[in-house]
Amino acid sequence: MPDDIAIKVSGVSKNFVLPHERVSSIKGAFTNLYKKKDRTTETQHALRDIDFEVKKGEFFGIVGRNGSGKSTLLKILAGIYQPTLGQIRTQGKLVPFIELGVGFNPELTGRENVYLNGAMLGFSEKEVDAMYDDIVEFAELERFMDQKLKNYSSGMQVRLAFSLATRSEADILLVDEVLAVGDADFQRKCFSYFKKLKADKKTVIFVTHDMNAVREYCDRAMLIDKSEVQKMGSAQDIAREYALLFMDKASDHAKKGDGKRWGNGDAKVEKVTVKVGKEIGVDLDIAIERPVGRLIYGLHIMSEDSVEVTAMNNRMIQAPDVADLKAGDKLTVHWKVLNVFNDGNYTVMVTLIDDLANTLDWFVRAGSFQVRRTDRSTTAILPPISVSYSLKGKHKRNDDES
Repeated sequence: MPDDIAIKVSGVSKNFVLPHERVSSIKGAFTNLYKKKDRTTETQHALRDIDFEVKKGEFFGIVGRNGSGKSTLLKILAGIYQPTLGQIRTQGKLVPFIELGVGFNPELTGRENVYLNGAMLGFSEKEVDAMYDDIVEFAELERFMDQKLKNYSSGMQVRLAFSLATRSEADILLVDEVLAVGDADFQRKCFSYFKKLKADKKTVIFVTHDMNAVREYCDRAMLIDKSEVQKMGSAQDIAREYALLFMDKASDHAKKGDGKRWGNGDAKVEKVTVKVGKEIGVDLDIAIERPVGRLIYGLHIMSEDSVEVTAMNNRMIQAPDVADLKAGDKLTVHWKVLNVFNDGNYTVMVTLIDDLANTLDWFVRAGSFQVRRTDRSTTAILPPISVSYSLKGKHKRNDDES
């Protein structure tokens, strides 16, 4: 394998055998041992003939719908599952940021679990002593380290596990939706940590449903659908292909004529109002249909040729989440974006997801606006620009000049 390759996956397939009998008692389990001819099973093909390479220092995204096989692939890369067929080769120490908290003992205190898991990660007691304060501070659990882990909330456990995992000296990291853990403040730490990984040229395999995160972090990405690799390319291209998967499924909306909207409907954008001035104002009227723990709201602005000019959500710009929403709640979100757009026509896409990365409402052409300028640039934006020059000396005109 070439020295610049961190991971090489060749012809990997994974099958699961699913029994059809339902056993509801111990007696049933024993009697079924003698009924082999009556048993039926079904083979689920979770992955089919997966091939790809990840270069050292690359931030590589894996995206796909629920059930597409992406998490199964990550677990195979981590060594949790073995492939049915195919081969995986790696160069460097690999650490998975999946199944966070596996190995924690609920009967031990937070402090004791730090030392236990530190040993599992290969650190000596002296090394854990040196990093202990930083681990606790990052996890924001200073007051709780002498309590038993069984008294921690699930969020507290994940924060402690994530903080521990960040101390691992890894060449390759496998990340499965880790950016969705904890509250807004803790998630900012997660974002900062992954920005540092990218700046330090660490090799990262990142599985997510968040296309904003794919665009922000990933150098390249891969789309998996129906257990197979459908496409590989730039983060921007793969994020767009991912969106197209849902457009094809939005049959109810297609009957209404839009065809470019999907989501589970727990929250829905009822009205979008766009105003143009010194700022582009985008107001969203949102109806909550079913309880939502934390609402993450996003805004994308696209140019006339469908190029994304800007895209962000409230967490990316460190704006507050909206939490503990109940059915029947009404919410209005006011976006204001400085009008630095070039002369042209633009469309607005708005997105609502929850903190478990479930898509609630993804509305592609939710609104539009037009910008008219006499000044122009060759790009989609035209920020305030001034230019001046000074000429020193004299320019002598030759008689031959015309």
